Amino acid sequence: MTHKLLVINPGGTSTKVAVFHDRSPQFEETIRHRADELGRFHGVIDQEPFRESIIRDLLRTHRIGLETFSAAVGRGGALKPLRSGTYRVGAKMVADIRKGRVFVDHASNLGALLAYGLAEHAGIPAFIVDPVSVDEFVPEARLSGLPELERTSMSHALNLKAVCRQAADSLGKTYAGINLVAAHLGSGITVSAHRRGRMIDVNNAVDGGPFAPTRTGGLPTTGLIRLCFSGKYDLAQLLDLATKRGGLLAYLGIADGEEIEERIVKGDRPVRLVYDAMIGQIAKEIGAMAAVLRGQLDAIVLTGGLARSGYLIDSLKERISFLAPVLVFPGEEEMKALAQGALRVLSGEEAAMDYGAPVAEDDDGE
Repeated sequence: MTHKLLVINPGGTSTKVAVFHDRSPQFEETIRHRADELGRFHGVIDQEPFRESIIRDLLRTHRIGLETFSAAVGRGGALKPLRSGTYRVGAKMVADIRKGRVFVDHASNLGALLAYGLAEHAGIPAFIVDPVSVDEFVPEARLSGLPELERTSMSHALNLKAVCRQAADSLGKTYAGINLVAAHLGSGITVSAHRRGRMIDVNNAVDGGPFAPTRTGGLPTTGLIRLCFSGKYDLAQLLDLATKRGGLLAYLGIADGEEIEERIVKGDRPVRLVYDAMIGQIAKEIGAMAAVLRGQLDAIVLTGGLARSGYLIDSLKERISFLAPVLVFPGEEEMKALAQGALRVLSGEEAAMDYGAPVAEDDDGE
């Protein structure tokens, strides 16, 4: 049986929409949203009717009726800690999102709402796959150094899990049978340790790790505390600075990797210094995750938009290739990963995960 899937991936300034016939995309389109269009909404969740209307208009343009789909699948957001897998979107998940029971006010939280709303009208199931809050931490990964502040698992889990499966296939092995360090290199950067199919540690891209195109990564602790009490910024401004206006953007005024590389080629030494510093921090985080795996890793996997950067990849390889073979999967295939996750459930290959189930601690030994 062929399954027709509506795939929805909301981002901060865009909504990606695709239609898949099983694993084959019929079309994929990115709808860009102007700042003034989104600026009239108080929070991300308030954008739901606006974005749903645009998706409906797009489907009408392509003359595709909602009733022709087998399921709708959306990107999963910053929900409570969840095991990896495909989740059926239900009333409890929707209520948690609408009532603000999520960790971050991020556009990914709209994925479940949009899929659910459209699916309800068509009488079809709605799913999310490997949401941002996938949590497979071993117990020691949760300790930060201060009991009041627990480390949380928030990452680009959808793309990281998908490329780890691709990497395992390329090695002629299964994801559940190997150890990998995988780095998603985008506007935010997450570096993760995967032990036999479980992501046992990862840096939260808005709380630590390397600085990135628009995020600060880890900051000097005492200096940050002093900045908080300096009177220079309020809470909202500091959060915005750390998650949207930090990193390359803060140092250089630009966050585009291609433009930065062009300036490096032209001999712009200050730009090269900042880019090299970011690359160095990524390499250090990869080394740290290799230590989490006790040096027992089959490969290092690099993915995300910045993985298209020849300068960055070459520089990283110089620093990390002694640890393990380096596999590069440029860009991200989140739409494909969402479709495949839904198909695994619709085909009976996997059962849909229970949103209410507790997270299982790591129990697979060393």
